[in-house]
Amino acid sequence: MPIIKERTAPQSPSLVQGSVVRCILSFALPMFFGQLLQQLYNLADAWVLGNFAENEAFAAVSSGGNLTFLIIGLFNGIAVGGGVIISRYYGAGDEENVSKAIHTDFLFGIAASVLSTVVGSLLVPKLLLLTHTPASVLPYSLTYFRIYFGGVFTVILYNICMAIMQSLGDSLHPLYYLMASSVLNMALDLLFVAVLHWGVAGAAAATVITQGCSFLMCLWRMCRMKDYTRLDLRKLRIYPEILAQILPQGLPAGVQNAVISIGNLVVQSNINSFGQYAMSGHGAYVKIEGLVFLPIMSMSMALPTFISQNLGARQYERAKRGAVFGILAGVSVAELIGVVFLFAAPPALRFFVDVPEAIGFGAIHARVVAPFFFLLAFTYCAAGVLRGCGKSFVPMATMLAFWCCVRVLYVTLATRAMPVFQTISWAYPLTWGLSSVVLLLFLVRSDWLHAFDIGKHQP
Repeated sequence: MPIIKERTAPQSPSLVQGSVVRCILSFALPMFFGQLLQQLYNLADAWVLGNFAENEAFAAVSSGGNLTFLIIGLFNGIAVGGGVIISRYYGAGDEENVSKAIHTDFLFGIAASVLSTVVGSLLVPKLLLLTHTPASVLPYSLTYFRIYFGGVFTVILYNICMAIMQSLGDSLHPLYYLMASSVLNMALDLLFVAVLHWGVAGAAAATVITQGCSFLMCLWRMCRMKDYTRLDLRKLRIYPEILAQILPQGLPAGVQNAVISIGNLVVQSNINSFGQYAMSGHGAYVKIEGLVFLPIMSMSMALPTFISQNLGARQYERAKRGAVFGILAGVSVAELIGVVFLFAAPPALRFFVDVPEAIGFGAIHARVVAPFFFLLAFTYCAAGVLRGCGKSFVPMATMLAFWCCVRVLYVTLATRAMPVFQTISWAYPLTWGLSSVVLLLFLVRSDWLHAFDIGKHQP
């Protein structure tokens, strides 16, 4: 068993000292701006295509979120698992295992990025056909995703690096790098699409290039660290005892991401059956929802690191206070956003699509879904708390049961009985509510604070 030493002036901030509220907010705020800039990648593509290309091109890109997340979600989930382990050892002051976990997670990310490139390139054309992509949109989708998955390794490796840096309490530097690359992305979008008229190919190329720049900047920072958190490319190796801890934490989140994406692809298939305007309207709604929901997503992403570091330091009551604050703050802000979005949806949709038919579909979906944002926020924040204490299986099983199985069953049966667009929209608040009830019961009735004792898991 390695000796846990006193931490010697690490270059990343700790979340185990000071005001709980201040710690969480100061850590989550840069993550919010970072997520905002990541959304700008997609929003820039959508805005430029919506204004300088055909409606079919916009439909191809705006409706492809579930397809891309199906492939990369598995590996992003494993990155989250690596971050939980790094955070826990960092909170405990275990320098040796922090270094081992960083190098193991990064090398695993390299292997995962290569695999995702191969799988995505081979699988995407078949999935586009299975989801009943309209014939008018299919050529645009094929072009976009072939280029995107040809360079998807940049997306995977950036997410791995970002997860490592955030697990050490550093949410600022990923933000700085995203600020620079977001400006570059917008410039390339305008050049490739508006000036050179490359359409969806230009949008995909801009995304891959700028994500690659973000990854290289993160890598440069990680290799220049001066303490035990430094990434040394010459020392990359898989430590089996560390990987044996990362996989049980990350695989549930990764499998959850992938399988939920499959469920959402079934839903998307039903949306596609209503035609290209339904695809465009729903796609525009998804872009806006992803933007307005960023404060809650940032809170849910900050909670695993905060909980894990404090449990590693055996500050159980502090971890509990952080969990309560994070969940309550997330739910409150989400419902406020939902009420505002309920009335602001139609003009917001016009930012992306200026076709009345498409705006109508997007507004229908918003009126059904927005009032129930508080349920989505609770599920995400509760899942973040449970992942932070090593209980990744619980949110995975819950979301698979409701966000995949129940959602697919509902859409399949309900659309046959009531073949209107609103029927599809109700699948979301229904499954959010069911998952919220289960996670609430688990948090109230289980001893999740003492679910993990770091001493039992050290080699």
